[in-house]
Amino acid sequence: MSITIKTGLMALALLGSTALTAVTAHAADKEISWIYCGDTIDPVHTKYIKQWEEKNAGWKVTPEVVGWAQCQDKATTLAAAGTPVAMAYVGSRTLKEFAQNDLIVPVPMTDEEKKAYYPHIVDTVTFEGNQWGVPIAFSTKALYWNKDLFKQAGLDPEKPPKTWAEEIEMAKTIKEKTGIPGFGLSAKTFDNTMHQFMHWVYTNNGAVTDAEGKITLDSPQILAALKAYKDIVPYSEEGPTAYEQNEVRAIFLDGKVAMIQAGSGAASRLKETKINWGITTLPLGPDAKGPGTLLITDSLAIFKGSGVEDKATEFAKFITSPDVQSEYELQGGAGLTPLRPSKKVDEFVAKDPYWKPLIEGIDYGGPEPLFTDYKGFQNSMIEMIQSVVTGKAEPEAALKKAAGEIEAFK
Repeated sequence: MSITIKTGLMALALLGSTALTAVTAHAADKEISWIYCGDTIDPVHTKYIKQWEEKNAGWKVTPEVVGWAQCQDKATTLAAAGTPVAMAYVGSRTLKEFAQNDLIVPVPMTDEEKKAYYPHIVDTVTFEGNQWGVPIAFSTKALYWNKDLFKQAGLDPEKPPKTWAEEIEMAKTIKEKTGIPGFGLSAKTFDNTMHQFMHWVYTNNGAVTDAEGKITLDSPQILAALKAYKDIVPYSEEGPTAYEQNEVRAIFLDGKVAMIQAGSGAASRLKETKINWGITTLPLGPDAKGPGTLLITDSLAIFKGSGVEDKATEFAKFITSPDVQSEYELQGGAGLTPLRPSKKVDEFVAKDPYWKPLIEGIDYGGPEPLFTDYKGFQNSMIEMIQSVVTGKAEPEAALKKAAGEIEAFK
């Protein structure tokens, strides 16, 4: 275990110990304790927890709902203190750190299980050849555009941009002709600022690390993405550093920006508005091989030392099994993309075509890079993006600086 990481985890445990005195024992036999992120338990999960308990006499699943901002830290605190819950909902990006610190157990997948997912999904939970979590939520992004604003600017409302160059030019035309921002840019000090930029990386055949883990951030493909980000700033909303993706989405829902990158949740909300909108795959950079997107998954991590690791793994695979999972993710409002292809997904695509571009970007998409210190990596990326968006640094210098910094976070 890294001394720095271990010290940080133990410090977190000490800081949280007073507030967590109510949860200081190992998960009891016959009980699977589950840190569940959010405001409430999804009714689909409540339904299938009950079903699983009925089929597993003597076992009880006890979810504890914890807000998004605290749930991951709470799982980490308990594990570092030696009092882990059996299972927790975590961002898959944290699995490497948990694994290296011996806090979770591997959850190997069979070849059949791996093949059931869309391409690259399993990569988001794989480290050193093993799987360390069970994917439970998946998001991709597509480009949404306001057809009426396109028309007002003299653009064809049925022809969205296919390339970055077209996207920037259309954003410019819309801003100049209507006074309304052509593109919604996220640059707030917030995790999805990095995510939004990574969509540009994966629409230009870029990668932060290669297959061997070598840092490849300072590449022509990513430099081109950062330059494109700079080029679209003048045609975006004023002060992008004040906005994260959901705030940008809110502006779009008010008809005050012409184009945004967003997930399926935007489509669900747009249905309740009078906006004349369209959705398509993300525009491509000059080196793109096909439609791409950042592939973000959240996973169920099985913590070491609960005493019920095997049964927790069994339950995790049940609650994310194809039938249960599709019922959960195809509700639409949560902004999720299906984890697996299926006849049910095909039916949803046929009924609501907006699902199609969200799925089409998967083949050439890529996962969140796995770093031992993910927050350190993320902060360097956000600082890089903000420095370019605000004009404090040129793309070349900002990229070179960030590439040097993230070496320490591998």
